[in-house]
Amino acid sequence: MAWDNVLGVAIVMGIFGLGLLVVLWPGEKHGRRLLTRWGIDRPSDEDVAEAVRYLKRRRIAYPCLFVLLPVLGDVIGLAEDTPWTIVWTLLLGGLFGELFAFRPPKTTRRRAMLAHRRVRDVIPAWALVLLGLTTGSGLTYYATDGRWQAVAVVAGCGLVAAGIVALAVRRPAAGDPVVDLVLRARSARVATGLTIAVPGALFHAEMSAAAVGVFVLGLIALRVVAGPHRSVAAAAS
Repeated sequence: MAWDNVLGVAIVMGIFGLGLLVVLWPGEKHGRRLLTRWGIDRPSDEDVAEAVRYLKRRRIAYPCLFVLLPVLGDVIGLAEDTPWTIVWTLLLGGLFGELFAFRPPKTTRRRAMLAHRRVRDVIPAWALVLLGLTTGSGLTYYATDGRWQAVAVVAGCGLVAAGIVALAVRRPAAGDPVVDLVLRARSARVATGLTIAVPGALFHAEMSAAAVGVFVLGLIALRVVAGPHRSVAAAAS
């Protein structure tokens, strides 16, 4: 694609990303709904504020990502593979959110548990095993097929997901202990679920029945891993 076309696409996507940010900019209703879906039935105002802050940290980068990712896609030859662009926007938004959380606002309550979190506190071992299996299978399949751009996408998503899980475990505690754990778990599980679904979303348009099956299984895995898990809050209570 010519660079003038790439620039045009980037501008359009940037405007789209800005509009999406305005539509999805979280408020009290969004924060309360997030906590309720994850098992915190009567969150306090402070808990809701922490959840809203968590969502804002992730979504603030969306406009920039919608501008930059189409350009990057054209450079590495994936401009026409839309699913990876959406997944990378969500993954990188999550990564930036966890990085921002390393410097929480001075107004944030700091009464969360100071005990060191472990990986299994935020994501179950079976999900990590599934992540390893799907990422390894995707890398092998696309490398064998000579689709090195897809290999780069699968590997990159795996690295970003691993980074998000590590940051979710290590970042400073803030707010109520249960809310703190729920938000960490959500970050780790969403990143893991998205990455599990990536290999099946990169097949060519002329997909076989087996490819469709892999794609559907990836979506199911995404829903199971990344969907709200009320058990996280129950285990932390």
